[in-house]
Amino acid sequence: MKKSLREKRREIRTKLSGFQKVIKNADDAELFEELAFCIFTAGASAKMGIKSINAVRPALFTAKTEKQFSKLLIKNGAHRFPNERARYLLHTRNYLAENHGLKMKRLILSFKNADKRRDFFATKKDIKGIGFKEASHFLRNIGFSGYAILDKHIMNCLFELKVVSDPKPPTNGNRYLEIEKKLQHYAKRNGFDIDEIDLLLWSEKTGVVLK
Repeated sequence: MKKSLREKRREIRTKLSGFQKVIKNADDAELFEELAFCIFTAGASAKMGIKSINAVRPALFTAKTEKQFSKLLIKNGAHRFPNERARYLLHTRNYLAENHGLKMKRLILSFKNADKRRDFFATKKDIKGIGFKEASHFLRNIGFSGYAILDKHIMNCLFELKVVSDPKPPTNGNRYLEIEKKLQHYAKRNGFDIDEIDLLLWSEKTGVVLK
């Protein structure tokens, strides 16, 4: 593992450095687009998320119905659950527009600490399709650190490393936080940064350092 990190550290740090610039430089539209990407990625894949956001981008802020989004997803063969994700996206966008004026940066920076920031996106009923994993994914991708993204690839690695006794991804918040703490301890014990080890483990299973 340490050898792999040495070999990939530059690439991983470059990727993390790119993430850290997002919250500083991105505007509200770009931040919402990243949230939309994570809505599409949940229960799917990063590649499917990228294909989906590319499909709906022309209508991301103008679509008035779920059907407008789902038609774009279907037309581009972008997502396996086009109707569900269209519903999630429209509801989330409308909620953020009506309650926060889609001022994403101001909203994201308003939380007192990292836990409250993630809890908002993971547990708010009007942020559809986002649990702890994708809330962590979203915040990591826009430059916040210290979150584990416990998808099936990471969980399989943790199982193989004997960090967890069950490779199945956590299905509730308490279990998620429990496993995240175990990963933090493992990373610290082995001289890793949790953000580095998260990307490293993911790349070990997928072969790429991707968002």
